[in-house]
Amino acid sequence: MTQELPGLARGGPGGAGGPRYLPVSEHGLIGDLRSAALVGANGTIDWYCCGRFDAPSVFASILDADKGGSFELAPDVPTRTKQFYFPDTNVLITRFFADDGVGEVQDFMPITDDSREATRHRLIRRVICVRGSLPFRAFVAPRFVYGTEDHTVRTEHGYPVFESPSMTLALTSSVPVETDGRDVWSLFKLHEGETAVFALDRVGGEVSPRACPVAEAEELFEATVRYWRRWLSKSRYRGRWREMVHRSALTLKLLTYAPTGAIVAAPTTSLPEQIGGERNWDYRYVWIRDAAFCVYALLRLGFTDEAKAFMQFLTDHVCIACPNSGPLQIMYGIDGSRRLPERELPHFEGYLGSAPVRVGNDAVDQLQLDIYGALIDSIYLYDKWGEPISSADWDTVCDLVDWVCDNWDQPDEGIWETRGGRKNFLYSRLMCWVAIERAMRMALHRGLPADMTRWGQERDQIYRRIMRRGWSSEREAFVQHEADSVLDASVLMMPLAKFISPTDPKWLSTLDALGEELVSDSLVYRYDPQASPDGLRGEEGTFSICSFWYVEALTRAGRPDDARLAFEKMLTYANHLGLYAEEIGRTGEQIGNFPQAFTHLALISAAFTLDRALG
Repeated sequence: MTQELPGLARGGPGGAGGPRYLPVSEHGLIGDLRSAALVGANGTIDWYCCGRFDAPSVFASILDADKGGSFELAPDVPTRTKQFYFPDTNVLITRFFADDGVGEVQDFMPITDDSREATRHRLIRRVICVRGSLPFRAFVAPRFVYGTEDHTVRTEHGYPVFESPSMTLALTSSVPVETDGRDVWSLFKLHEGETAVFALDRVGGEVSPRACPVAEAEELFEATVRYWRRWLSKSRYRGRWREMVHRSALTLKLLTYAPTGAIVAAPTTSLPEQIGGERNWDYRYVWIRDAAFCVYALLRLGFTDEAKAFMQFLTDHVCIACPNSGPLQIMYGIDGSRRLPERELPHFEGYLGSAPVRVGNDAVDQLQLDIYGALIDSIYLYDKWGEPISSADWDTVCDLVDWVCDNWDQPDEGIWETRGGRKNFLYSRLMCWVAIERAMRMALHRGLPADMTRWGQERDQIYRRIMRRGWSSEREAFVQHEADSVLDASVLMMPLAKFISPTDPKWLSTLDALGEELVSDSLVYRYDPQASPDGLRGEEGTFSICSFWYVEALTRAGRPDDARLAFEKMLTYANHLGLYAEEIGRTGEQIGNFPQAFTHLALISAAFTLDRALG
């Protein structure tokens, strides 16, 4: 048994012979508002960073099936599987259908206000035989620090403890387990109505291994269900597509780092934008660009506490850098850290051979002028729908706007963080206009002191610059950057940001041009990297956020029927749980980091706008 089980565990449900890598879309997400794990539809946890979203991985077999580590739990016979969330929660259930019975694994991470218990980061896996009888197997193989740190297994209070130099994890279970000093496994059989429990805890210091009996696991299950349902009950959304909107809201909450209010772009790193390609990035950080979208979506849904916490993160870690330290940093660590050095992990083969695997992100040092518009728009929205801006925050806004007035007329790397050199991107100019315009709105609305004459002059100059140099007579469309005719989906934000009327003839012509060149069955490409080299090799899929921007642009242009069809089509590209990666591949597969906050934010916004237009 000792020699055979690890081999069996490689095969997924039903034993050996399963795929080494599940499709990205064949996963669900669980978490405790500090860290998160991806659970495959085969019952395997193949991505988990314990303690923090950006911590080194414990399980990373999604990036290297052999060296990454995983926690496998499934029947030891051939099965069919289905995966779903317990209704209105982030408790994930994976069901297995076999000839002799039906079983399920319930995966969740309890959420607690007890600071000591919160450091445990308990991950619970309840196994239940709901019909007949089934043999199960578990195989727990952590590989600490992205598979680079050795560990041993010792026994404490009768339970195996995985000990590495950087972290100690304890596995408690209600069934017997075996170990070879590195990995732990168990073969057990359950009859109808019987339950087994596995709990993985981070231990050390004052936190010691603690059993999780079946009765306690049931109590924690019920408490976790109550937490998520109580949280979701605050939603004010009552329109069409409530299930998808609420799933997006629950996903955004899962991507929130409770200690600071930060929201990560995604809980994963290096899931490729092209299978086998090099477009693999670490998204476990906070992008300022997401700020306005986060605040807008949260406030529209009624989640004022989360919007307030995120605004506090911006105040504590972003605005504090104003105004004398040069350009704002475009992203931050979840604790507000400013250094995010990028490095490669050459020992990992990458998802389906997509290398390099990267941790950290060098885009942190790029100049991206559009973030000023995103930041000030988020402050404007919170001032309008949340709480009035403080005098200190207004002073910061004034400093930011003054900096924009001095610096908007320079090339940058742009919204897509290209690595092919700086250009005069239209989107960057647009969002600089937004930064000044929103600040002027706040000043007028609240009677706040501002250099309105200068601000107005710079705002108008940006407007004229975009209308003159951002418009291509050849393409009859607004284009990606000055002195070229490349189309770019980021210009979809022009009417959404209220820069141009959604029915302006120039905008309608642009919308048609984008539809002809960048849209494929409602799916929208960012741009053509062949026409606009971005410094990287290979292709990419359609960008899901752009697809939802397209829906909203169609709606605002007075084409709600076209918008609804595009929206309904986009919903069919979600995975079985309603989750989206960053991109959709040519054959409809999810690619890129998963799930992506930006996509779910855009879905919420598009649903609100379209629902209102349909009446």
